[in-house]
This record gives sequence, structure tokens and C-alpha cells, in this order.
Amino acid sequence: MISDEHMDGTTLPKIAWPEGKQFAFTIFDDPDFDTAENVASMYSFLSDIGLCTTKAVWPLKGSGTPRVGGVTCEDQQYLKLILSLQRQGFEIAIHNVTYHTSIRHETVRGLEIFERLFGHPPSSMANHSGCDESIYWGSARVTGLQRFIYNLLNLRMSGRNNLSQGHLENGALFWGDLCREKVKYVRNFVFCDINTLKACPMMPYHDPARPFVNYWFAASEGANIHSFTSLTSESHQERLVKEGGASIIYTHFAKGFLDRGRINGRFKMLMERLSKMNGWFVPVSTLLDFMLQAKGRHVITRAERCRLERRWIWHKIVHTRGRT
Repeated sequence: MISDEHMDGTTLPKIAWPEGKQFAFTIFDDPDFDTAENVASMYSFLSDIGLCTTKAVWPLKGSGTPRVGGVTCEDQQYLKLILSLQRQGFEIAIHNVTYHTSIRHETVRGLEIFERLFGHPPSSMANHSGCDESIYWGSARVTGLQRFIYNLLNLRMSGRNNLSQGHLENGALFWGDLCREKVKYVRNFVFCDINTLKACPMMPYHDPARPFVNYWFAASEGANIHSFTSLTSESHQERLVKEGGASIIYTHFAKGFLDRGRINGRFKMLMERLSKMNGWFVPVSTLLDFMLQAKGRHVITRAERCRLERRWIWHKIVHTRGRT
């Protein structure tokens, strides 16, 4: 592995990707608004063009009304499809155990069901914004001035401060010990750069101030069809190749990627173009495992974390209007 200096003084790693590949690319797809039909269409396309990515699921059907929901693994048609994706090499991840807040015994049950269905605990996860048991989420993601700004943004957007409780010991929503035991990678900050490794060169990293997460990883902003196609434009693809970078795009394929059952034409063309390049197309955990081995275990410093937080807060202000 060789390194260059990044524009803010941090070290930008350049990793020698397997098999002489020039860059790495993957996607983490949350289950928000999922149906069996839209998942089948999207993943048939990804499989056909050789993009092997990560699909997050909810193991349990919640008993309450979610702010944002979708189908869960209790739907047998959907579960059959997800198991088929796993057999094809797609990674199955978790997005909390269901689409609304779960107390500890519900989280325990959801993790047990996930392991029974898929043969192992979830290697990677992303917190769901509608779940108060999320781990180090909401304002707990940031510190100091960044937390103050974050709370102002949330008050303006949603009228409430958002403090997750999954890491708070002795609370009814605590499951931090289970997260540390069972989950290897948790998604955190999201940036507008297609080269996620450039935006967060220390990933995957451990944060001693947040000990219930083994390793954090960042992602690139592609939450809906518009941000995804903007992020993966032809010029951005060329830059990713030139930089020899790694892209982990966070998205919701159920948010505008299909129109009356047909895949968005711009998205289809961009992914077909990308798939023909000399890229390493593997699921999120496979990519992070390789990066961890190549770079070694990184324990983030306070200065590095402050730089990440400031960059993320600025991204939220300018690009996402407060989205998580």
C-alpha cells in the first residue's frame, strides 16, 4: 500500500486492489419502502451486470406504525428472494431489527432470527432513522460544536433533538454489548464524494469513545435516484478510476429507481458503463475486510474525528438539508 497527502493534511491511502483491479465499488441498500417486486427487478439487473453488493433487511415485522417502513423478512415471498440473493453472493446486512424502535428483548429476538435465517450474525449494518435504539446515532454521532450545529439542524427540520439510546447501558433500549459481539462494521458519516476512501481515508476505523462498535465505515451520498445518478456520473466514474479509490454508496433502491416496473434509464446506463471498467465489485464487508487487512487496524484520533465531523456537518448543510 502507498499513500499520498490529502488536501486537508490527512494521508490518502492508495490500495493495490486484487487481481490488478483499478478501483473498488459497492452499494449498501437500505430496505426503506422495499417491496418484493422492486427488489427482484433491481437485483436481477445488478446480478446480470456483475455488481455484487450489500442488501440490508429487517428480520422482524414491527407491531407499531413506522415513520418509514417496507416489507420485512416475515414476508415469505420477500424472504425467498433475499435468500436467493445471498446464494448469488450478495451480502445480507441489517438496518436495525425492524422499522421502528425496539426494546432490548426485541433486538435480541431479531438478531437471533437473522442468524437463523442467514446462517451467521450480520457482518455490517446501518442504523434506521426511525429507531431510538440505534447505536451512537442522532446527536451521539458528533461532539462539541458539531453536536450543537447538528441539533440546530434537526430542530429546524423535524422539531426535535434526536439522541439514540442503543449504547446507553442500563436503559431499556441498550444492545451495545450485542452490537460489539455480533456486528463487525457499522455505517456512519455520508459524503458527496464518489471516492468514499478519499472522504474517509482511515476507514474502517475503531473509535475508543464509542466502544460498542468494532469498526465504523463511511459511505457516499446516493440516497435516491437523483443523488445516486449525480454521484456516479461519467466524470465522477473516471475520477474514481484515476484515483484508484473505493466507493461505498448508501442508497434506497425503492426511492425512484423504478418507474412502473422499469429501471431508470440514466441509472441503468451508468451502472452498465461502470461494470465494464476494471473495477473490483464486491459486497461492503468483503471490501472492508480487504481494506482492514491492507491498512491494518486504525484507531481514530480526536483530531481525525473532528475533521470527519466538520466535513459531514458541512455536507449536511449544503447537500442534504439535514438528512441522516
